[in-house]
Amino acid sequence: PLVIRPAFTLGGMGGSIAYNRDEFDQAVVRGLEASPIGEILIEESVLGWKEFELEVMRDRLDRVVIVCSIENVDPMGIHTGDSITVAPAQTLTDKEYQRMRDAAAAVIRKIGVETGGANIQFAVDPETGRMVVIEMNPRVSRSSALASKATGFPIAKIAAKLAIGRTLDEIPNDITRETPAVFEPAIDYCVVKMPRFTFEKFPEADPILTIQMKSVGEVMAIGRTFKEALQKAIRSLETGRQGLSNPPGAELPTLESVRTQLAIPLADRIFRIADAFRLGMSIDEINELTAIDPWFLSQIAEIIRMEERLKTCGDLAEFPGDGLRDAKRLGFSDGVLADLLGAGDSDIRRERERNGINTAYKLVDTCAAEFEAYTPYYYSTSGEEDEARQGEKKKVMILGSGPNRIGQGIEFDYCCVQAAIALREDGYETIMVNSNPETVSTDYDTSDLLFFEPLTLEDVLNVYRHQRPVGAIVQLGGQTPLNIAKGLEAAGVRILGTSPDSIDIAEDRERCAQLLGDLGQLQAPFGLATDFESSKEVAERVGYPVMVRPSYVLGGRAMEIVYDESSLERYLGHAVDASPEHPVLIDRFLEDAIEVDVDAISDGERVVIGGILEHIEEAGIHSGDSSCTLPAYTLSDSILARIREMTKAIALALEVKGLVNIQFAVKSPTVYVLEVNPRASRTVPFVSKATGVSLARIAARVMMGARLDDLGFTEEPEVRHISVKKSVFPFSRFPGVDIIGGPEMRSTGEVMGIADDFGTAFAKAQMSASLPLPLTGKAFLSVKDSHKREIIAIAKRLRALGFEILATRGTHKVLVRNGVPEARLVKKVKEGRPNVLDIISNREVGIVINTPSGKDPRADEAKIRALTVPCGIPCITTLSAAAAALSGIEALRRGGWGVRALQDYYSDNGGG
Repeated sequence: PLVIRPAFTLGGMGGSIAYNRDEFDQAVVRGLEASPIGEILIEESVLGWKEFELEVMRDRLDRVVIVCSIENVDPMGIHTGDSITVAPAQTLTDKEYQRMRDAAAAVIRKIGVETGGANIQFAVDPETGRMVVIEMNPRVSRSSALASKATGFPIAKIAAKLAIGRTLDEIPNDITRETPAVFEPAIDYCVVKMPRFTFEKFPEADPILTIQMKSVGEVMAIGRTFKEALQKAIRSLETGRQGLSNPPGAELPTLESVRTQLAIPLADRIFRIADAFRLGMSIDEINELTAIDPWFLSQIAEIIRMEERLKTCGDLAEFPGDGLRDAKRLGFSDGVLADLLGAGDSDIRRERERNGINTAYKLVDTCAAEFEAYTPYYYSTSGEEDEARQGEKKKVMILGSGPNRIGQGIEFDYCCVQAAIALREDGYETIMVNSNPETVSTDYDTSDLLFFEPLTLEDVLNVYRHQRPVGAIVQLGGQTPLNIAKGLEAAGVRILGTSPDSIDIAEDRERCAQLLGDLGQLQAPFGLATDFESSKEVAERVGYPVMVRPSYVLGGRAMEIVYDESSLERYLGHAVDASPEHPVLIDRFLEDAIEVDVDAISDGERVVIGGILEHIEEAGIHSGDSSCTLPAYTLSDSILARIREMTKAIALALEVKGLVNIQFAVKSPTVYVLEVNPRASRTVPFVSKATGVSLARIAARVMMGARLDDLGFTEEPEVRHISVKKSVFPFSRFPGVDIIGGPEMRSTGEVMGIADDFGTAFAKAQMSASLPLPLTGKAFLSVKDSHKREIIAIAKRLRALGFEILATRGTHKVLVRNGVPEARLVKKVKEGRPNVLDIISNREVGIVINTPSGKDPRADEAKIRALTVPCGIPCITTLSAAAAALSGIEALRRGGWGVRALQDYYSDNGGG
């Protein structure tokens, strides 16, 4: 096989492995298209070799420092961003490591990195020991973040100082305050990084892991051993698993199926390895199928042996204290031990404490305890000497958001960081608990104390009982802290700000409906169903089309618009399992409504709105995927006044103290409440950047008891500019996936455009999302029947701008009859060649406007939309977004817009 990699792309974008001539031809074409300079690398295959990375720094005096070594558990052939990785490297001999160090120093010098950091990746043949350099990134990389958090050596910070002329010996180590940065970090613990995947959002995508990265986030865990760190990392992922052990009641797969699954690198292969050991497979057999180094496999085998020992015993009273100590050192959580020993979590805790097996916290000090550490950066282990220090200030615990994934990303981390900054300024000692190495919250200097721990009830309670803060902030980290809020409260933790009960009222549809009814606020008709028969009754009562979804979800997981009974039956049979414990929510879908997001802060007496965002796409597309604008650009003053009035009434009735986000649907003149979230929302950073008001900082102070009057935040910020938020999607990673928007969120990030007018702001946002709007050329139009009337005006505006109009039969007929006679007819896929797919493949069009045909989008439509992704053509799937895009094109054609600092916009607003 050969490896084809496009030049100048990130995350292995466009890369692939060719096993034969035909695949080679296809891979070359894909690679050349993906590369911004039209260049590919064709490389010898090193599939199955061991992969290592070194993080290296060099200063202007030619001093070279190896910051960290990292080893991939998965072999070559899986992108390092999708692999489980370990720091420091575990399976290199000292001689091999010294060879690698020398090679890294030679590479950074030869490439010419005069100052700063580089990431150098190596492959080692496990049979012969041959070592090759696979990649050299003369910049910080995603591994730099991991290495920085793993060692306490801030690579980007030091690289910035080196860039302006400082040398490594002149830059002090922040943690020891005695050693300079020229001292290489030494670590006496093990760090494991695990990637987080969201393949459930893209069921038609290929889930096999390759050299093109597919993960959307990651977690990091620190332990005294690889085994402890691995189990902590697994429970940090928030996928329902508490370690390598299978959930209670799970059936063991067959030996044949496990063998098949081991040979294919999938996201959950680590659990199949555990199953293989349970079924009696040997280390050699598993190594042959996976190419994972036998040392790592032996570590997993040791965990499974302890699991079998626990299962065999099956009774806490008969399990010796030394055995419990050994199990905790292997990273078993109290919950897993309780399941395996037939006891309760509290029973395990009491037995541990009786045997002196307590959670201890060790310092991350960069120097293996040779020098004193001044920065309190901790990880937990079991049964060792405790190194955590106690201060005299009042402490506040802030719970982070865990791994990035679709539906919960860095927007919640932003809120946690802003809260930490505000409360430190107010004299509190801030405690941050989080497990995500990619985020600012896990920088050692963001908070006063950093605990790199899983966000589980057990781990968070351990930190709380050790540090005894005045309370915990749970409403800034998204769903992650909210999931354990009730458990924390029941264990005696004071929840700061909005109470868990108020949060539950908002998340429980029936309790929320009762509250809204008492307030006289309108909700779309809805009902809860526990099986197909009850769902039919609810759907008939509220009227099709309906929005169906499981209860208590974030990011629109498994949400769907259902148009008839047969579709409802399919949904309940395949998408979710309804039950009395897990009912399905069925709402009347408000077609063609305008969706609105409001972010506000309440102190229990006064409610102040931070921003009102109008969605550009119609209701039905998840708010996390929809473009939106602040201020609202089409809503009347009377509608906005009604929205403000409703927001304030709901926030006060819920007794919110802190942030609240409310989503509305407007079918003028009626305003419906869609959702109430008495917590931080993913739009808080956007609103804060657009207005110059840090909502998260104000909310943190309110949660600590401050009044809005005292903080001087008493009126909704006025802005004279327009800000547009646009979502960014990972469709390029999943070829062939339909890009149509819907109620289930699929975006992985967002960008923002700011200007004095809407068109320019939208165009700038579109550019930022790497899909710039064309100024001339051809536009392809194909819309469903109900949109035929409205597409006429859009086509005429495109013609006025000089675009040539292309359309398929139905749309073409309407356009020709209604004043666009020059529209050119294009064949559909089944009407012969050349057809619309050929035209898009040839990049003959600069923009595609294609609205889905309803309940069952035709396969041709999906192919058209999917093909625009590799071709880099903007594809608009709603008429409202098409109108916005036209405004953007018109603004760009007018020209005259420039670049301004964000602060200049705030000064125009009279402050901020």
